Amino acid sequence: MCLDEFGPLNLQPHPGRQWAERGGKHKDPDREPRPRRRATYTRPHGVRHLFAAYDLARDKLYSHIKPKKNRTRFLEFCRSLRTLHPPHIRIAIVLDNFSPHLTTKKDTRVGDWAAANNVEFAYTPTNSSWLNRIEAQFTALRYFALDGSDHASHKEQGSMIRRYITWRNKHAADERRREVVNRANVA
Repeated sequence: MCLDEFGPLNLQPHPGRQWAERGGKHKDPDREPRPRRRATYTRPHGVRHLFAAYDLARDKLYSHIKPKKNRTRFLEFCRSLRTLHPPHIRIAIVLDNFSPHLTTKKDTRVGDWAAANNVEFAYTPTNSSWLNRIEAQFTALRYFALDGSDHASHKEQGSMIRRYITWRNKHAADERRREVVNRANVA
């Protein structure tokens, strides 16, 4: 499995292509014009973070959206990943060197959990997070779910991300998605 965090997920207009056209030049004159993007001078609703894992064997994406990105939330997500496979099967998780992923002298929870649950962590080299295969999946997520959007709430944004992941897992062989992922895969 390949694991990483995506975010911060802000409530702001994302430039890009919209999948549902709403009007414009040479379009149906009965359609409404596109709504104007709102300005975001303040962010009173905070940010969210997407924890995601890409199962290479099953070609599936798993995710959780959390309000914070720390060691406790990381371990919660790892526990949920561990339940996807029987305990006697060893799981290898590829991830970057972000500090909550590491065991330190003061906090050994990550290493202790991995040893107790038959999990092995494989860290990508510093400044080489692109070696992690989930990065290309994030490119597709951004392209299909976030580009051209302006979500009013984190609930709405999270719903769009979950809908994309559900669609992606059902349509793993989709040509448009594969093109975006293959363009993003550089290693």
